[in-house]
Amino acid sequence: MTRTQRATASGFCLSAMLWAGVAGSQPLTVERAVQIALEKNTQMVGALASEIDARGGLYGAYSAVLPQLSASLSRGSSKTTGQTGTQLFGTFAVPSPLTDNTGYSTTPSIAGSWSVLNLSALKQVSSARSALKASQFGMQAARSTVALQTRQQFYNVVSAYHLAGVADVALKLARDNERRVRALFEVGSVSRSDLLSARVQTANSQLDSLTANQNVVNQRIALAQALAMRETELGDVDTLLTVEPQEFDEPSLLVEASKSRPDLKAAEAQLNSGRLGLTAARLARLPYVSVSGSAQFDLRSSFTQQRFGVFPADSFDFADGSGIVHRFPPRTPSVVDPKTSGRSQSDRVLRGEIALNWDIFDGFSTDSRIASARARLLRAEENRDALRRNLEAEVHQALLQYRQAIERQSVANSAYDSARENLKLTQQKYNVGSTTILDLNTAQVNLTRAAADQISALASIRIAEAQLYRVRGQAE
Repeated sequence: MTRTQRATASGFCLSAMLWAGVAGSQPLTVERAVQIALEKNTQMVGALASEIDARGGLYGAYSAVLPQLSASLSRGSSKTTGQTGTQLFGTFAVPSPLTDNTGYSTTPSIAGSWSVLNLSALKQVSSARSALKASQFGMQAARSTVALQTRQQFYNVVSAYHLAGVADVALKLARDNERRVRALFEVGSVSRSDLLSARVQTANSQLDSLTANQNVVNQRIALAQALAMRETELGDVDTLLTVEPQEFDEPSLLVEASKSRPDLKAAEAQLNSGRLGLTAARLARLPYVSVSGSAQFDLRSSFTQQRFGVFPADSFDFADGSGIVHRFPPRTPSVVDPKTSGRSQSDRVLRGEIALNWDIFDGFSTDSRIASARARLLRAEENRDALRRNLEAEVHQALLQYRQAIERQSVANSAYDSARENLKLTQQKYNVGSTTILDLNTAQVNLTRAAADQISALASIRIAEAQLYRVRGQAE
């Protein structure tokens, strides 16, 4: 083993020892990991955004059936300079004097409208309520999924820690065996082939140790990503791995799952929302009644007018009643008239209207809404049916995995006990010279593998438990 390899292996071990000091004295438990994931995980953020979006859709549906009220205060002005032209009085055309006009107005007003009887909008409110309920159940389903994934990854980390410890112990045993075989080779008790086999075993154990410690880092990074934090912030992990086997009745689990699964409830609510949405789209073809009104208070306006007299650009003719035409020559502007001012004021102006509306042809807008609502209903119905179809299989599969994990743990415990007993007997035989060092090395390797299988079996049980509780709707 080179100096660089020793430094690398020591670096992994040192990193594992320093992890405990990063987050303080309290190690990260599986319950705490689930709690953090439920607060920060990306899936939870997406589920929360979906719920907010559904709530916004409900508010939008309410806006079509609730009264709408607006208020305004306007201040206007107008100014006309140099207005002139010709006015017609019966059969007489008389030039208008040159005039300047200025006016101001102030108008406070309140306006309101209310779609009193709109069946389509009322159904759309019910559809939006069901959609909001579906998003809330979807939030619960996302919590179940995130909790399951976090537990699985947490126990992957715990398993990686234990397997790294087993690999380190196996490496230490391999090095001790290599030293013993080298000593025996120097005195001629074993062949060079035995020494080479011991070196190969040491190299393999060293490689397994490096891989196991690197796997610890990889699993920690995956757990940190699930918790939406940096790996350096993860701290130490509670590596206690205990199991209490339980008995489950499959029919009872199936009944509980059909009643408690939040994804099933979300699918049912989404299906109901789709049905109501399709009904609302179809009802849009019917007439609807609306009421509107407005009120204006304390209206004020004022004006100022100034006339400059007739100022024709050229001479003009004027015919009197007897038919005689008189020609008037051009004139210069008259003296400016005094300004004329005035104002008007009203206490209030009220307006009301009730209307029966019917969108006879809206350019296929209603047909588009109906088609979209029907497609949404088909997707929701298929999603609900798929969950129902797969429910029994999911429960059966989760229960089967749990029972297999229990059996695997029993077999792994038996194998570990046998491997430990075999190593003890082989060690005794080797001490009295009735077996070779290779047999002793093989017994040690078998014990190492049995210990690794035992750890993997324990982790599999905890993961199977998490899956079983998630299937029955009790992931948290």
